[in-house]
Amino acid sequence: MPATTPLSCCIIARNEGDRIGDVIRAVAGLVDEVVVIDSGSTDNTVAVAEGLGARVVHHDWPGYGPQKRYSEDCAAYDWILNLDADEVVTPELYSEIKAMMREGPKLKAYRFRIMNVYPGRDKPRLWADFHNYVRLYDRRVVRFRESPVHDTVDTRDEPVGQLTGTVTHFSSRSFDHIRQKFESYNTLQAKVLKKPSWQLWARLPLEYPLGFLRYYVFRRHFTGGFDGVRVSHIAAEARFKRILKFLAAQRAGETRTGPAG
Repeated sequence: MPATTPLSCCIIARNEGDRIGDVIRAVAGLVDEVVVIDSGSTDNTVAVAEGLGARVVHHDWPGYGPQKRYSEDCAAYDWILNLDADEVVTPELYSEIKAMMREGPKLKAYRFRIMNVYPGRDKPRLWADFHNYVRLYDRRVVRFRESPVHDTVDTRDEPVGQLTGTVTHFSSRSFDHIRQKFESYNTLQAKVLKKPSWQLWARLPLEYPLGFLRYYVFRRHFTGGFDGVRVSHIAAEARFKRILKFLAAQRAGETRTGPAG
């Protein structure tokens, strides 16, 4: 039998003491090390992670992409399972990855579905929305992008495999937390978006109704009952506010630079 391909699990975290333990426990026996990159937790994140055998490294927050890349650099092994501190590997995905690393990966990057869970629930709803991201990969070939906003792996021209197992994503502690996360993300986007003002003004009246439709129907939140309505409203409201932030950021930039000529 060939030696199992060693695997590092990289997790970025800040104030995730109530959730990171489940993430680390779910990969016990699957990975050869867990590396947690902490950006200044004031709760018990570091203690929980270290208590479960993880190696914790402090690194001030530079943005999503750069922090993910830093976690890759800290890993002892080239094959990386990259998780967030609220993403729990399911037993099905555990077994699938275990078998693949034992046999030797055929490709250099694999994606799997990350299934969202409503606050207060312990599993995804029927037809839950999900992201299908590359999170298992060989860092010698592919890496996370440098973008401070978008934390995605740049696979270039490499073929990407699709795993059937999933990750359970406990993204938010409460519905207020969902709103706060949208606000934080929109503030980051407002700093990097470059679109003409007329396009933003044209989008503004339709942003809320189209946003609600997008989440409630196309992302299937109608299967979540009243919780689905709440999430769809919060998301649509955030998209509307995002346009206002973009316009405010543009106006502030024009004020600083003054009129042309």
